[in-house]
Amino acid sequence: MDRLTALNVFRHVAELQSFAEAGRRLGLSPAAISKNIAELERHLSCRLIHRTTRRMALTEEGRLYYRQVAQVLDDLDEADRSLFPMQATPSGVLRVSAPTTVTLKLLSPAIPRFLAQYPQLTLELDLDDRRVDLVKEGYDLAIRGSDRLEDSSLIARKLTSLEHVLCGSPAYFQGAGIPTRPADLARHNCIQFSLSSHSDFWEFSRGSERIGVSIDGRYKVGSSLAVRDALLAGFGLSVIPRVYVEDDLLSGAVVPVLTEWSLPLTEVYAVYGSRVHLALKVRVFLDFVSRALGGQ
Repeated sequence: MDRLTALNVFRHVAELQSFAEAGRRLGLSPAAISKNIAELERHLSCRLIHRTTRRMALTEEGRLYYRQVAQVLDDLDEADRSLFPMQATPSGVLRVSAPTTVTLKLLSPAIPRFLAQYPQLTLELDLDDRRVDLVKEGYDLAIRGSDRLEDSSLIARKLTSLEHVLCGSPAYFQGAGIPTRPADLARHNCIQFSLSSHSDFWEFSRGSERIGVSIDGRYKVGSSLAVRDALLAGFGLSVIPRVYVEDDLLSGAVVPVLTEWSLPLTEVYAVYGSRVHLALKVRVFLDFVSRALGGQ
């Protein structure tokens, strides 16, 4: 038994005092109307309607049940109607988790314009480099950067790819020397981004050649901004997304090395619960971050 259908059938029969008229209103056959009423009575273990070939009337139990069912169905209709404005215009609270550096460098300057476009929308943006549990922690969407996106039941939409560069300051290389091949990194102080899945193993490629190098250093930190600070201070060298040090490369504050070798990309994704019945507030934010990050 489809209980909601049966309740709707019962309400129409009770209000119209006619099985046939209820069927016409609902687009159901007389047999379907009778079947729904019979199944509902069987479920409740009581008779709701006295019916003969000539007339019908609600029983005492039917009158009591009708009053409560009518209120429940009205409340459901009101709940549905309450969402119509949100479906027509993005509104309500949107909770997003995003990594700190990606957001500060590439996204946050454009957020005020996004919110100005949707005045009924409130954004709660949590800057956190950890992997949040979207469902458990109540987030609508998360932005994640990874070279390996784990399997899950979530939907992942690729936003951009971040190119990496191996670099350090001129002062560091003056003292430590410039590496000319990946194997030279074994004698360098490598600043490690601890949240990376390969923080102690850097991979390089050149044509068909692939080399993996185990690296070590005295500074391991879970922030790319902190890695950049250490690079500028001349403390060591590191692999870092190029966009984070673009200005420093242009000014010469840091210089790239092993430039004939390529490094793996970091893919940036928007991760959310489902494509089905995706809330409009989530959909417009997805479009916004795709445009904001797509040019990187």
